[in-house]
Amino acid sequence: MRNSKKQGFKVTDLEKIKEMNREDLIPAEEICIRYKVERQFVSSLFESGIIEVVRIEETEYIPNENLGEFEKMIRLSRDLEINIEGLEAIHHLLQRIQKLREDNQRLRNRLGLYE
Repeated sequence: MRNSKKQGFKVTDLEKIKEMNREDLIPAEEICIRYKVERQFVSSLFESGIIEVVRIEETEYIPNENLGEFEKMIRLSRDLEINIEGLEAIHHLLQRIQKLREDNQRLRNRLGLYE
């Protein structure tokens, strides 16, 4: 499941960066301090594809939209002592569950047309 990234961080396409406001980005260092996690944890989540990290100039940021997933992974890691490989598996399964829910809802809506 791991993606190989140079230096552990991806430079997001310029188009996407232009769409984001700096207000929608939280510096990774600030996240580490606020949540009392090591920088390696953030890097591991990024390398696993669980969160996105944006680099602007020399500063790395986490988009606000990734904060909920980040917090969920911290809770799983701390409370249940789940390692990064376990977090990857859980993340993958949660994504599949969400897709199945969406498919189920779409099919229910289609079925409703015939009732």
